[in-house]
Amino acid sequence: MNIESIVNAILGVVWSPYLVVLCLLTGLYFSVRTRFIQLRALPDMLRLMFRHERSDAGVSPFQALSLSLSSRVGVGNIAGVAMAIAFGGPGAIFWMWIVAFLGASSAFIESTLAQIYKERDGKGQYRGGPAYYIEKGLGQRWYAVLFALVTVLAGAMLAGTQSNAITSAVNEAWDVPVMTTTAVLLVVLGAILIGGVRRIARVAEWVVPLMAVAYLLVAALVMVLNADRVPEVIMLVLRSAFGVDAAFGAMIGTAIQWGVRRGVLSNEAGMGSGAHPAAAAEVSHPVKQGLVQSFSVYIDTMVVCSATAFLILSTGLYNVYDPAVNSIPDEARLLLGNLPGIEAGPRFVQHAVESTLPGFGRSFVALAILPFAFTTILALYYMAETNVSYLCRDRPTPWVMGGFQLLFLAATGYSAVNSATVAWSLGDIGVGLMSWLNIIAILLLQRPALAALRDYEAQKRKQRDPLFKPQTIGVSNTRVWES
Repeated sequence: MNIESIVNAILGVVWSPYLVVLCLLTGLYFSVRTRFIQLRALPDMLRLMFRHERSDAGVSPFQALSLSLSSRVGVGNIAGVAMAIAFGGPGAIFWMWIVAFLGASSAFIESTLAQIYKERDGKGQYRGGPAYYIEKGLGQRWYAVLFALVTVLAGAMLAGTQSNAITSAVNEAWDVPVMTTTAVLLVVLGAILIGGVRRIARVAEWVVPLMAVAYLLVAALVMVLNADRVPEVIMLVLRSAFGVDAAFGAMIGTAIQWGVRRGVLSNEAGMGSGAHPAAAAEVSHPVKQGLVQSFSVYIDTMVVCSATAFLILSTGLYNVYDPAVNSIPDEARLLLGNLPGIEAGPRFVQHAVESTLPGFGRSFVALAILPFAFTTILALYYMAETNVSYLCRDRPTPWVMGGFQLLFLAATGYSAVNSATVAWSLGDIGVGLMSWLNIIAILLLQRPALAALRDYEAQKRKQRDPLFKPQTIGVSNTRVWES
């Protein structure tokens, strides 16, 4: 049995239909419990996003949002969306929207919990995330250690997905050897990682908005040039999502599975990754950053992923994966090469833009993937580093952190030069394991987050700028807030 077979066997266990159902039902449950906070609080989300509170211990809410978006807005928004369409049909996009809408409430809960139970590390900077709130809120150290170990491993797996997409896109656009791109990527990445969270946050603060705006402008241009097809694209997505479209009638189950799977990989709601940068923010009340992080799910899926989906579908350059031959159909193979569906993902997007903007498409998508994927690697590193810090009781030695950085770079480089099929499957395993552990944790630990929301809204009704006092809602083990 080769490595690909082993990885696929593990993937099938981790991403069983039970996890798909759990993600959807958890999002629905928290939507009801918070009275659909993801809709009610939209004006507050936009207002809080641009507040520039910061301190020596914490970054600003916008920097934390940018760091979170660096993780959410990555190659999954380009290649991942193309793969969802290739494997699940156009209807998979609808289920990505559903998991984003419902998942925004899960993102709110996990990010609020991360703020409530955050700590200061050995350098005096805020650290937090699922491992911290599992131990302090649930009192289960073994479960927290398990989550931290899984997250360190998942961070390296997911970083490999991003680096593989970078080398593939650059090779497709400019025929640059994979090894050359990998070497340059690792040198630049290593230089930034040495600077820690503040340097990563500063890079994300500038790069993420610029890259997202540029990508959305080109996607909008392509859609304008294919405007006559846009109404039909919308109907195609809706018909195939429910199995009404004749061409995709038998794929409703596959559309749901791939829509949820790619949706969670893209927006990471409920997975716990967004809780790590959320804890790093300086705010006066945990709910403030919970709302900001909830809005980041919308930016990721409703905006960026939708742009990619409409870009592909409006040009007509998409085909659905045929499992009988482990390939896309013959007509697509002529366009994209003889690749399995999972490796053809980035090329769907490159050729879609190329068909409308000849001589520009391949290069532009490669240029878009570069910052998308690179900043995601930075955010994944921060997530993994936070859990290394947790395992070392927030005082890792230089030898431990240096060794971790080398291992992270090695894993990133390994996936960059290997099969995309293995890289994406490893990334999906990492997402699935984190999601299982974190969703169970936030379901068990929901009370403090819901109590904090009630406290926040009570203070807002009194026309106050909400300030958090943990004793008011009966929460303990919150030394940062108590001091």
